[in-house]
Amino acid sequence: MIAIVLYPLIYVISASISNPTYVNSGEMWLLPKDITFEGYLKVFQDKDIWNGYKNTIIYTISGVLVHLFILLPCAYALSRKGIPYKKVIMWFFLFTMFFNGGLIPTYLLVKQLGMVNTMWAMIIPNALTVWSIIVARAFFQQNIPDSLVEAAEIDGGTDFYIFWKIVLPLSKPIIAVMALFHGVGLWNQYFNALIYLNDSSLYPLQLVLREILILNEMSTDMMMSGQSLESFAEQARIADIIKYAVMIVSALPLLMVYPFLQKYFVKGVLIGSIKE
Repeated sequence: MIAIVLYPLIYVISASISNPTYVNSGEMWLLPKDITFEGYLKVFQDKDIWNGYKNTIIYTISGVLVHLFILLPCAYALSRKGIPYKKVIMWFFLFTMFFNGGLIPTYLLVKQLGMVNTMWAMIIPNALTVWSIIVARAFFQQNIPDSLVEAAEIDGGTDFYIFWKIVLPLSKPIIAVMALFHGVGLWNQYFNALIYLNDSSLYPLQLVLREILILNEMSTDMMMSGQSLESFAEQARIADIIKYAVMIVSALPLLMVYPFLQKYFVKGVLIGSIKE
């Protein structure tokens, strides 16, 4: 199992520093051949890639903050006793897990809200998921006892004071879990950008990578048709060099962060699995 997981990663790393001729011919299957760092040099020199990196960081951080700002109060309120029509509200939420308006109505709504071709199109439409509400609500039910809240109310604490001063400090595990899950999704997201963004200066890193991969395929097709063979051959070579280097550059932050935060991912899978 370790070999199955590690081989693709080792292959991509080796391919990113190997001559693309050996990679395309299949001669390089594990260890790098004819080592070259030209791909990384071109990546670091490419303004579009750095701009995509910057946009992805902005979308991820902003999206996580908006996600937590909406999620935590909503889940906490639904976890408390005495909330009127709590079951009805949850059924409304659950309904959206099984039925939605589809892509075209969603696009029309985003367009009418004036978010097309803005950074908000990457943040607002997926700011909250019902799955996150269910998991966070289960955490609050199991870890924030009603007696603690009632004691704070007797001492004169308001709902906002209790939530800010008592509940949030005790909810660091669920905050970390939800931030990680949502942050990873935002970091890897490209479909919303493909639908809602037309300005290349707003493209996230994953969409820039997608364009590089498409460029590589188009160059190969044009080479096969015999049009401008030399120029397209050079273009294909450059695309091959950059392709694997960009994969490493785009995945590197997650690969570096995940080992230190793995315990939160495991805890996130277990949260809500036991029902009292």
